[in-house]
Amino acid sequence: MSQSDLTTILIVNNQSIDLQEVLDLFSQTEVDLLVLNPDEAALVINKCFLPDLIFIAVSIPGENDFLFCQQLNTSPLTENIPIVFITESQDPEMIKKGLRLGVIDYLFTCLETEEFLLKVKNYWGMAQSRKRLVHGYHLLEQELELQKQEKLQLKKINNKLEVQLECYSQELAQSQEKLKQEIAECEQIKKALEQSLNQLKITQTQLVNSEKMSALGQMLAGIAHEINNPVNFIYGNLAYIQEYIDDILKIVELYQQYYPDGNPAIEQESEAVELDFILEDLPKMLESMQVGAERIREIVLSLRSFARQDGSKMKAINIHEGIDSTLMILQNRLKLKSGHPAIHVIKEYSPSLPLVECYGGEMNQVFMNILANAIDAIEENNQQKNIEELLVKPSRILIKTEIVNDHNVSIKITDNAGGISEDVLDHLFEPFFTTKPVGKGTGIGLSISQHIVIEKHQGSLRCTSTPGEGTEFIIEIPITQEMPTQKDMYKKQVSISNQGN
Repeated sequence: MSQSDLTTILIVNNQSIDLQEVLDLFSQTEVDLLVLNPDEAALVINKCFLPDLIFIAVSIPGENDFLFCQQLNTSPLTENIPIVFITESQDPEMIKKGLRLGVIDYLFTCLETEEFLLKVKNYWGMAQSRKRLVHGYHLLEQELELQKQEKLQLKKINNKLEVQLECYSQELAQSQEKLKQEIAECEQIKKALEQSLNQLKITQTQLVNSEKMSALGQMLAGIAHEINNPVNFIYGNLAYIQEYIDDILKIVELYQQYYPDGNPAIEQESEAVELDFILEDLPKMLESMQVGAERIREIVLSLRSFARQDGSKMKAINIHEGIDSTLMILQNRLKLKSGHPAIHVIKEYSPSLPLVECYGGEMNQVFMNILANAIDAIEENNQQKNIEELLVKPSRILIKTEIVNDHNVSIKITDNAGGISEDVLDHLFEPFFTTKPVGKGTGIGLSISQHIVIEKHQGSLRCTSTPGEGTEFIIEIPITQEMPTQKDMYKKQVSISNQGN
């Protein structure tokens, strides 16, 4: 056992009592025993030496002894150390005074030796227990101090971690925000690229289409020009031929009237060539030639009107002529076909429709796209019907023009092909959207038409559809470009059947 683990007992002895038995008792035990006089004891008791039990041995306690006891009990260092008087005096007042000053007990020398030693042993055991308690208390204080330090350290670490976590949270929030911005920028770039790509495709298609239309216009204009001269020559001379033949026929009739009995050779030749039939059929033949020449002349005029070589210039034109020329080009698709009746075109032209300032060639292209789509839809719808159903409800296209609010004109093209589904209607004017089989439709006809009407003419192009009935395209453009109309892409209604562009 180390010296620090031994129970420390201080005996303050003024040499007035014989303490040999006490000393012999402690010599037989493992204690740290120190015997000092009062002056020496007052000097050695400090932070470095604190006994576990103090015996004050004095025959009769005096004022100095009580003063020393009082000092011990008032000092923060020694106030909890048990103090026992070993004395010969049994004065009650003295005993009370000592107890008031903090003395825990008195050992009287008059006691039987065994009893006296047993009490000393009990006080020694009490000192041992106290030492263990004090030691445990110190250990507990150390443990509490250690826990306090650990708690403070943990608090510092926690605060540091909270600061770091806050920094990491801020950095994470900033990173997330930056990532969101980058994603948004990427989305914008993606959309911009998609729009640029679509615009590039549209522009490319428009250029190709423009070149095709230009080439078609030049070809039609050339054909019309080449046909126009001989047709005009034939048409212009038919009247004179009619006049000449009428004159000749009059002379022949006069010869037959005044010379009924002609030369046999002439009679024979007249019968051989069937002169009577010729005289009857020749006027009819000239009339048919007149009608055919008129028809060729109308076709040439329609070709020239549709091909408009001044299409790059905006000028006042007759919208009805543009529609009629387009219908002339599409005439072959409107005629009667095997198993399907002809498509009837109903025109409800406004007689008061003024000339409209526009790009004539491009507006004809719009009419061509919409009318061609209507014909496609009718043909697709007709494939699902038998001939009896088609005769009961014949296919038709209604074209109606009218003046709107004194500033605009509208052209309505309506078919009875059964309508367009809502899903298709949502994407009808999107570039490259089509429901037609591969190779039959490019999906840009209505997109180009929308661009021509809205962007180039400051007008509107709308589409409405009625279930089981049909589809109507409404074109509105200003009479003059000084008062543009609102740009409406399309108006959606419910629909049940499919129709592509």
